[in-house]
Amino acid sequence: MSIAVDRVSVREQIGDEEWQLRVNLAACYRLVAMFGWDDLIFTHISARVPGPDDHFLINAYGLLFEEMTASSLVKVGLSGEIVLDSPYMINPAGFTIHSAIHAARHDAGCVLHTHTRAGVAVSAQAGGLLPISQIALLPFASLAYHDYEGIALNEDEKPRLVADLGERNFLILRNHGLLTVGRSIEDAFLFMYALETACQIQLAAQSGGTALTEVSPAIVAGIQAQVEMVTKGMGGALAWPALLRKLDRRDPSYRT
Repeated sequence: MSIAVDRVSVREQIGDEEWQLRVNLAACYRLVAMFGWDDLIFTHISARVPGPDDHFLINAYGLLFEEMTASSLVKVGLSGEIVLDSPYMINPAGFTIHSAIHAARHDAGCVLHTHTRAGVAVSAQAGGLLPISQIALLPFASLAYHDYEGIALNEDEKPRLVADLGERNFLILRNHGLLTVGRSIEDAFLFMYALETACQIQLAAQSGGTALTEVSPAIVAGIQAQVEMVTKGMGGALAWPALLRKLDRRDPSYRT
């Protein structure tokens, strides 16, 4: 599959706000690849396009995350229709998951889904994520679970997925992987960083073969206010400029 896209054509058909959203979403794909959270061409990240049309951007199916650019992202509607001409198709399983959440959660500016080894391993544990590390407390305070129903192609699964997620920002898909929902791309990325890191730490701790100490529920209950203080109320936006600088030093082509 060729990754050539007419950047000028895409840029001329959209406004500045959508273009910046595309740049940030392409950056998010590149960062997921950089951190090793990608799964070949599989899994997906979507971002809601501002406006009344319930459109969102998702990856061109067939491109590696490290190849993603602002122009190659595909704009779709909630029924699966491609609303801006693109040479690419989309992942049908990705559309099922993301369209369900975007339809139900208008606060969902970004939905990020991964199949990392650590995430899938914890998703297969009966106890799920454990409050055994400081970084685990952020997802633990807003965490839901959804049981595995096979590859996400069944429209009937959507209401159950949405009901299990509720208003939370972190979802562990049993036997499948991880998912985060943020008001912005920056927030969804920070949430996934916390959830993925917590899963990695849990597996490392369990490999020691000794009993684990869990953080008290009282501390877990108060963690959100502490996170707000640490991030200066900016959430993922606090670290995002530094992450973009890191990407630009390596390869700024995501901006095209």
